[in-house]
Amino acid sequence: MFTGIIETLGIVKSIESQATNRIFGIQSSISAELKIDQSVAHNGVCLTVVGIENQIHFVTAIQETLQKTNLSTWKIGSLINLERSVPANGRFDGHIVQGHTDQIGTCIERIDRNGSWIFTFQYNPQLGNITVEKGSIAVNGVSLTVVNSQIDRFSVAIIPYTFEHTNFQQINIGDIVNLEFDIIGKYVQRLLKGYL
Repeated sequence: MFTGIIETLGIVKSIESQATNRIFGIQSSISAELKIDQSVAHNGVCLTVVGIENQIHFVTAIQETLQKTNLSTWKIGSLINLERSVPANGRFDGHIVQGHTDQIGTCIERIDRNGSWIFTFQYNPQLGNITVEKGSIAVNGVSLTVVNSQIDRFSVAIIPYTFEHTNFQQINIGDIVNLEFDIIGKYVQRLLKGYL
């Protein structure tokens, strides 16, 4: 389990294809501290560490993951939001983030407010996901509060600290992001639809 509070940024240093899989080498300040088989959220996607060399750790993305997330858009030099799973005695500063991307979204607006930024993301509502005003959402693994919730889009306000310490600094109009909708909202919606 994760909280959506990004620990550090990683840089994609290598990409290798193996059949339908891709192995990414990520350099970061925590890579040397990681362990083989450890789960780490990469842009909100829970991936298993399969190798470590110096300051670079390696993760494998299977075809299913590549098709349903923005990992297929990663290039050498891409900045990646990283978060280790929350320890049992750790603070829960964000919201419940599972590391399971529900769907991708597209940035359709980026407004500089001279001290903050407003990003608007559009997504396919036919997949059954919803946002609510002042509710939680994880965008590329970052725990954020929804503003201007609509049926197929929502906005988030980004403060300077978040902008500087996450890959929001690289998100532009047309870019694809990973979206994980609030788990509580997903359960409520399912119950209201009559599914058990």
